[in-house]
Amino acid sequence: MLLKNKVAVVYGAAGAIGGAVARAFAQEGAQVFVMGRQLAGVQAVAGQIAAAGGAAHAAEVDALDERAIDRHLQAVIEQAGRLDISFNAAGFSNARALGVPLVELDLAHFAAPVSDYARSYFLTARLAARRMMTGKSGVIMTVTALPGRTGTAWNGGYGAAQAAKEALTRDLSTELAPHGIRVVGLRPHGMPETAVMKEAFELKAARMGMTWEQFQAFLANWSHPKRVMKLEEVAQTAVFLASDRASGMTGTTVNLTMGGASD
Repeated sequence: MLLKNKVAVVYGAAGAIGGAVARAFAQEGAQVFVMGRQLAGVQAVAGQIAAAGGAAHAAEVDALDERAIDRHLQAVIEQAGRLDISFNAAGFSNARALGVPLVELDLAHFAAPVSDYARSYFLTARLAARRMMTGKSGVIMTVTALPGRTGTAWNGGYGAAQAAKEALTRDLSTELAPHGIRVVGLRPHGMPETAVMKEAFELKAARMGMTWEQFQAFLANWSHPKRVMKLEEVAQTAVFLASDRASGMTGTTVNLTMGGASD
């Protein structure tokens, strides 16, 4: 098991990517603490992990609430004795900006995702790092998306938000590497099996002039093999990056767009 005896926290665990990563972490031996804004969603993920023989604990934690994050991490340390992995997969609604050209978008709706994504990642990373520094070991992780690296239309501030997270990954790594902490990200492309991608399509469908089937083909055509990465593939990559086998990797966002972006 690649993560045997590791302790991991996963923010946004009720979402498709967060849930898949949490389940994969547990399958590889980690004790996983899953958090989200709605307790029922993360309890369902914890139940799936337990049913598969893993160890998981669910809590309602808003990944934008500094005090709530801090209190929860302290509870994790008191219960598990350590913190090895922090994975931020928290997502934030961009519904009022999707499908709207930038020249027609008001500042508040453009700035909201930039602020929310960067703030959440900063808070969860900073508070996790403070615990990890005492043991001079740990891995801080997040997930971004293709719009952070290449131009896309009608996505509001989402691309800028993902680019900000990738810059923060590099900055965090620069400061935390001397303390034995690695900071890495994953950048998959839009996956139709997630509810978020279906919602994005529905909000932009009229402007794109595509059916759902055509949109799926459009996403696949970004990649070299003409398909998008599956959730399970993203989760298994996250396992490797969180493990000691990836000890030489930090300060980078791993490109999972399958050729959709050049780096």
